[in-house]
This record gives sequence, structure tokens and C-alpha cells, in this order.
Amino acid sequence: MQVDLPQLRALVAAVDEGSFDAAARALHVTPSAVSQRIKALETAAGRVLLLRGKPVTVTDAGQAYLRLARQIEALTADAVAADRAAGEPPVVALAVNGDSLGTWVLPALAPLADEIRFDLRREDQDHSAALLRQGVVMGAITTAAQPVQGCTVTRLGTMRYRPMASPAFVRRWFADGASVDALAAAPVLTFDRRDDLQDAYLRRRTRRRLDPPRHYIPATADFGTAVLLGMGWGMLPDQQLRAERRRGQLVEFDPGAHLDVVLNWQQWTLHTEALDRTAAAIRTAAADQLSQPRRTR
Repeated sequence: MQVDLPQLRALVAAVDEGSFDAAARALHVTPSAVSQRIKALETAAGRVLLLRGKPVTVTDAGQAYLRLARQIEALTADAVAADRAAGEPPVVALAVNGDSLGTWVLPALAPLADEIRFDLRREDQDHSAALLRQGVVMGAITTAAQPVQGCTVTRLGTMRYRPMASPAFVRRWFADGASVDALAAAPVLTFDRRDDLQDAYLRRRTRRRLDPPRHYIPATADFGTAVLLGMGWGMLPDQQLRAERRRGQLVEFDPGAHLDVVLNWQQWTLHTEALDRTAAAIRTAAADQLSQPRRTR
């Protein structure tokens, strides 16, 4: 089939904006025009590419067309960026897990912010590869070591998580140590309903499935603040709240216990200058901030 660029742009806008009306505003056309372009693209493809819900979502068949559209956008932006006076900086869409975003990724990307526009999607590291597969992002920090089709993968390093709590919380709930009974009763903090870190620690520590009282705190900084305030205990990465740990405001209530999460960088095999510079910044920061495997002679 022949590629129609306005149709592909309508597809991207509908997915990014969440509705045909919002896509029309972004493209400065009517909602009818957006609908007609997407319908024409679906007719040419012989498949339903979008589910008309709230928000609009891409189907499995539509993922390949969304990837194609974003790759064309990226190549176009890369070409335009060669003449800086001629256009806007290129946009790089990334999927990043909340803990990396809240600790080491933003400082890595900040030096590029004048030349690259970042579209960051916060997504759990166990699920971020799906956004690559769907064509929503160009690169992702993910636990997936198997490359998504059309992508390359590089190991970044390991984030180590430790069970942490405030001293007052430990005195109240873990005065006799992190026993099974204490862990079953002590309130726990969970990032969101896909966050398995705390439960993974509980399973490893107790060999049981416990269901303690829990609070959901869906933001990295707020999660750390909630631990500091004694709302519950939580698994915190070594990169977070280092000063508070040194001052004794946070303590490991189960010394020596930890969970290691290996992070990888996946990106399109289709290279652009902006994506390559972003990847280099991510890899450099990861080499400094994440634990690296020991080299053997």
C-alpha cells in the first residue's frame, strides 16, 4: 500500500491526544477530517487500527503503523534539525520507570534540553517494553532483556532496593525484628497496583503470601516522603534519599535484605542524531549511578 503522511499524522495525533477531537485541535483540522483520514488508512490496511474508546488506543494491527509514523516523524525532525534555523528541535519519546526518572535520568537528560524536546512516559520497568512494541516511544528503560522487534538492547546496570522505614516506625512495628507476624501487620507502601517490589521482598523473606495493610503512593518523591513520615515501610533504591539515610532519618529494618532490578536500554534500530545522543547520555549516567557487574580476569 502507498503511505499517506497526513493519514499517519492523524493516527499519531489520535493516540497521543486521546481523542479525535483533541487530535483535530493539535493538527488544526476538523474532527471529521481526522476521522476520514484514519478510516482511509484502515481501509487501505484492511484492519482496524484504533479502538474508539476514551482514550483512543491502538490495536495490535495498528502498532506497526504507529511505529512507522513515529519513525517518519523522527527522520523528518532529524533532517530539519540539521538546519537549526529552519525548524523546531526534534522530539524524543521515552518510557522510563518512576524510580529512575526520580533519581538519575533527569540529570542525564538536562544538558540536552536546549536541543532536544523530551516526551517522557512514566511506566513500570516491567511494562515499558510494551510502549516500544506499540510504537509509542523510541527508547525505553526496561527489565526486558529480549529486544523488541526492530530494537536493540543494552544492559545499563542494577538498581538495588532495600526495605526502609523511619526509626519511629521501626520501634513501633519491628521492635523484635522483621518477623513474619510483624511483616503481616505493619503497614506497607506500594507505588501502584502493578508494583510488585514490596510483595517480592515479603515472599522472599517469609516464603508466604502476606497481605499487610497498604497505602498506594503513585509518585517516586511522594513515596519516599511517605516512608520518611512513617506511613509505612517500602523498598527504596540506593539512589533515593541518600542524605536522609546518612542522617538516620531512614533505616534498614531488615539489614542485608535487598532486591536487585537489572535495567536495560532498548531503542529503535532506526538511528537519528537526537535518539543517539539521548542513548549516550542515558548509558553514561547509568554507568555512574547503577551497580555494574564485576569484571573477571
